[in-house]
Amino acid sequence: MLTQATAETGRPGTGGAGIDPPSTRHTGTARTRWRHLKNRLVGYGLLVPAGAVFVLFFYLPALYLFYLAFYHWSVLSPVSQFVGFKNFVTLVHQPLFWRSLENSAYYTVVMIPATTFLSLGIAMLLRDGLTARRGGIWRAAVFLPHVTPVVATSIIWVWIFNPHFGLANAVLGFLHLPQLGWLESTRWALPAVMIDSLWHSLGLYVIIFLAGLSRVPRELIEVASLEGAGGARIFRRIIWPLISPTTFFVVVLASVNTWQAFSQIYTMTGGAHGGAGGPAFATTTDALLVFQTAFTYFHFSLAAAMSLVLFLIILTLTIVQKWISDRIVFYR
Repeated sequence: MLTQATAETGRPGTGGAGIDPPSTRHTGTARTRWRHLKNRLVGYGLLVPAGAVFVLFFYLPALYLFYLAFYHWSVLSPVSQFVGFKNFVTLVHQPLFWRSLENSAYYTVVMIPATTFLSLGIAMLLRDGLTARRGGIWRAAVFLPHVTPVVATSIIWVWIFNPHFGLANAVLGFLHLPQLGWLESTRWALPAVMIDSLWHSLGLYVIIFLAGLSRVPRELIEVASLEGAGGARIFRRIIWPLISPTTFFVVVLASVNTWQAFSQIYTMTGGAHGGAGGPAFATTTDALLVFQTAFTYFHFSLAAAMSLVLFLIILTLTIVQKWISDRIVFYR
């Protein structure tokens, strides 16, 4: 019997073909579990450095900011005093805070559609008209402003928008149009900053739209053309629905970036133009006011309350956009 079982199974005493002894099965299971556990430990270990950076420089400061918003804290005094919602009540009675929210809303409402439609239009041109010949050069030219230093290029834009000898007014004069005060005008200072921001950030969104357009099947466009559909109808019925997830991503990213706009505003509206946020607080956004409150006037608790309000605004805007996207975005 032993010889017969050995001949059939290749292992003595198994009693049947292909059946491992219990000890062998348990040993293999234990080794598999240990291998999976070791792989998980290695994966978590590789995540520790990046996780430590996020915890140390993002999550802990965010929690401490939430703490400061409800306390009165001073650099000169290590003792904090709990004041509850007093910092938020102070903000409500500050006209400059409401002016900063108004400027931020105006900046965002103009920048989001301008960024979305301009970047989509440029991406369509690069995909359809310029890809066959020197397409890579044009893509690099469009993306180049995004990788240039913000402060350095903003200083150049200050010269361009100089109302006395700047290039912008020289172009307007050449076109026989009235010259503008630009950064020295309460009406045109923020639009001047928007032009700089568009020039600097547009390349990133163009690349994102190009990635979305690359996933649109050309066969669908060719079939629609053969059926007699025009370019506008092809875009509205085929291209736009298929790139709606990309459009939603661009809108969310542009919303967050515009609500947190700081570098261009601080650089272009400082110095001879009445200090950052000038003239007459025409370009003072919420992010800029947070910086000035904390590091110019040293009211850190009030600045923390402003930051918390800014966070809630961005969070609410993102939730609303997500709710809208669930109804109009097409995921295939």
